[in-house]
Amino acid sequence: MKKIPVGILGATGMVGQKFVELLSSHPWFEIVALAASDRSVGKRYGDAMKWSMQVALPQNIADVPVVACLPDLPCNVVFSGLDSSVAGVIEENFARAGYKVISNSSNHRMDPNVPLLIPEVNGDHLKLLEHQRFGGGTIITNPNCSVIGITMALKPLLDKWGIEAVHVVTLQALSGAGYPGVASIDILDNVIPYIAGEEAKVEKEPLKILGTYLEPYVMRLSAQCTRVSVADGHLACISVKLKEKGSANEIIAAWRGFKGEPQELNLPTAPKHPIVYLEDERHPQPKLHRTLEGGMAVSIGRLRECPLFDWKFVILSHNTIRGAAGCAILNAELMAKKGILNESFSYGKYSLRSELRTPNLF
Repeated sequence: MKKIPVGILGATGMVGQKFVELLSSHPWFEIVALAASDRSVGKRYGDAMKWSMQVALPQNIADVPVVACLPDLPCNVVFSGLDSSVAGVIEENFARAGYKVISNSSNHRMDPNVPLLIPEVNGDHLKLLEHQRFGGGTIITNPNCSVIGITMALKPLLDKWGIEAVHVVTLQALSGAGYPGVASIDILDNVIPYIAGEEAKVEKEPLKILGTYLEPYVMRLSAQCTRVSVADGHLACISVKLKEKGSANEIIAAWRGFKGEPQELNLPTAPKHPIVYLEDERHPQPKLHRTLEGGMAVSIGRLRECPLFDWKFVILSHNTIRGAAGCAILNAELMAKKGILNESFSYGKYSLRSELRTPNLF
């Protein structure tokens, strides 16, 4: 089976490295280009950055020369781990040149015609592609790293009972700040009760995801975001007010029974159980549960009645896997399965085309 050639933009950063780790042995995709900033261009990938993943960098990837983030890569699909300070224009340039841009960056998430995608939750939002105006290319984004776990936990409740209001406090891991990230003297023996721009993302992005592809879901959502001294894994303490009453047993059953298109289609990166409910009242914990289902599951625990709203609980998701590169790769797998990465794909009245041929895997 011939694999789909892909490039990685921002390949030397933390999210870019996670893309490299997860794609280096992917059954459908093959890395053919690693692109980064001018200071890395021309260097071997292994020499251009400090490899921060917990697995060895494959030698064949380490030897690849880093190229500029210009739309002349030998593929028609690129994963973007670019910093938001530069991602917006670069991603648009690639889309206008005919590339399918699958982005982890925040720049285009709230654009009305760009899908903000969690495949188990709102795969139908790919219909937005018919309204994009990038010539032959497209931009698809995955949400903020905390938002993915929060929204997956809310989706089964919304489907069965509806949601009126949500209050969430996040405890976010250090890897979410990138490398070198937060200075050690600031975070040791400390919690930082502020992450720039984070609370606005947590309050806005779920509404777009949980709504229809044309209208956001209407509910009140209040967030406070903190940085804690944990390597990987974002916790969130959530309280919800439902439109209709559901029992604790019914809510746990809804979480445990939750599945979506990735599970139905048996996509390679899809967790068998996207939500795992844990009975021990001390769980979930980042050290113990962040790698459940290869880091792609959301674990939930401590469901109990809330004296202000209806219910409160704690969730955990791996911020660089489920919350970043892993979600983007799952988005690409869903797009591939639906034929959106093909050489010529018609979605509604608009036709998306590329000069480069993508093999038919299915």
